[in-house]
Amino acid sequence: MPVSRYMQLCMTHPEYGYYVNRDPLGRGGDFTTAPEISQMFGELIGLWAASVWNAMGMPEHVQLIELGPGRGTMMADALRAIRILPAFFDAIDVHLVEVSPSLRAIQRDTLADVKPFQWHHLLSDVPDGPAIILANEYFDVLPIHQMVKKDTGWHERMVDVDDDIFVFTTAPEPTPRFEVSVPPHVRNAPNGTIFEWRETNEIMALARRIREFGGAALLIDYGHIRSDAGDTFQAVAKHKYTDPLRAPGTADLTAHVDFQALADAAQSMGVLAHGPVEQGTFLGHLGIETRAQTLIKHSASQSAGDVASALKRLVESGPKAMGSLFKVLGLSHPSIPALAALSNTPS
Repeated sequence: MPVSRYMQLCMTHPEYGYYVNRDPLGRGGDFTTAPEISQMFGELIGLWAASVWNAMGMPEHVQLIELGPGRGTMMADALRAIRILPAFFDAIDVHLVEVSPSLRAIQRDTLADVKPFQWHHLLSDVPDGPAIILANEYFDVLPIHQMVKKDTGWHERMVDVDDDIFVFTTAPEPTPRFEVSVPPHVRNAPNGTIFEWRETNEIMALARRIREFGGAALLIDYGHIRSDAGDTFQAVAKHKYTDPLRAPGTADLTAHVDFQALADAAQSMGVLAHGPVEQGTFLGHLGIETRAQTLIKHSASQSAGDVASALKRLVESGPKAMGSLFKVLGLSHPSIPALAALSNTPS
């Protein structure tokens, strides 16, 4: 089967899928996301959403939608920050796009006393209307296709069984005319080169919604700004990398996000793209250092060292830091020509 189908089954199989039966987040899980590192992340996202609402003309009703909300931590922190703007808080209808029963149970507890919300399996299930859409570490788990360059052309990378173990192989025949889909600087790559791509239906549906009903989206993920070759398919279990073909359904399978491909697909639907910029730059423009100093001064539950450590992990570069690895892309209706913190100079 293609790598894309293998990845899809491992992650979302209704009985054995990774996200169906577990809480993968935090120290006791397999990985940690930015909202779980510090409340600062979600709070700043909430204030960013407020700036978008203002740019939209402060409509009386707006849908705040999160795709793949994890434990609901980012949404809870965002809504807590938004409370300082009662008119915006009252205008919001909260919608969570989530397929995991186990994560839904946790989200119910996290948001129980914050604000009423609705769950949906797909973005298309959310009622029509102007929206602010948030997606943190959502696109990296969507299935990827991998293509392998050979003398005969680009062949789809497959998963097969050999002596009762999963192994990588390639389709016997090349994919017709795939070379026209590859970026020009990759077309003359040597044999053995791997090029990854994702279906565009998710990003195009998101962009279509923004174009038709107004609003904006914020996409945060790890990946590369320019489309390029490379094998980024990986598995993480218990906070360590592991073989993606071993013990399917028990590890988080992801691949880097191609932000150029996301932006190009969204723009083809008639919306504006802003960025991408590095996460550290984005959070810096939103004032994360000032927020950190406030927490250090006034928080009784967090030590100065904990806050400083969280700040460093969110904005700096390094093996365990997110600041440069993670990128932030904004999308907006053409009536919103600029989005806060999504240029390379402070806004």
